Order: sequence, then C-alpha cells, then structure tokens
Amino acid sequence: MYEYIFVETSLGGLWAESKHQETITKYANEGWRLVQVLPTNYNGHGKPAFSEIIFERLKAE
Repeated sequence: MYEYIFVETSLGGLWAESKHQETITKYANEGWRLVQVLPTNYNGHGKPAFSEIIFERLKAE
C-alpha cells in the first residue's frame, strides 16, 4: 500500500522564483518518490503558473 502527498508550488514567472527543484529534492531525501507534476493554474498567456507535485512512498505497516 502507498501513501501520497500533494505539494502546490509556483512554476516561476517574470518576478517569481521557481522552487520546484528544491521541493523535489527535499521530498526525495525524505523517502518520497516523484509521481507527477500537474499544472493547476495558468497565467494570461496560457502558461502554467502553479503546479501540484505528487509524491508517493510505501506506507509503513
């Protein structure tokens, strides 16, 4: 059985700094495996502005 965690993050922009690489590394070091990066919000130009990063790991029994 697996457990999942969903982390919302900004994909950056003109003045925003993207933190997705740091987020993925942080959770990987905690034993989570990256499943998918899912865009959730788009800016006025049709580009993803925010995303949900989905991680999984085996549930401790």
